[in-house]
Amino acid sequence: MGALMNQIWSVAIQEDRKSLSQMFLQPFLSYTTKTHTTFTISSESTANWNNTPGDAKWTVPLIFQISQILKIGKQPISVQVGGKYYADSPRYGPDWGVRFNVTLLYPTGRRPHHAETTSLAK
Repeated sequence: MGALMNQIWSVAIQEDRKSLSQMFLQPFLSYTTKTHTTFTISSESTANWNNTPGDAKWTVPLIFQISQILKIGKQPISVQVGGKYYADSPRYGPDWGVRFNVTLLYPTGRRPHHAETTSLAK
């Protein structure tokens, strides 16, 4: 579970450029099974605060993805497929979308270290 967020503003406005005020918000929730299958529900929402009146300020895709780690020969890979439904988008924006991704994995073979607890009290 987590979220990413950023907000971008114009710093210096020039006559030939519009001002910019845009936000990106990405909440996500993932669950991984013992067989290395991951189910994720998320959104990659953007808000254009300077959109013209009558046009949607938000683009809000609701995304469901499934990924699986497997091996082709000795090479571990992650294969992902997902669908997007746009709950809100500007005029002429998309209604739906799909995503397919293949990632080559290069594990180091090292296990993460667990922090040892030390006590300052004697």
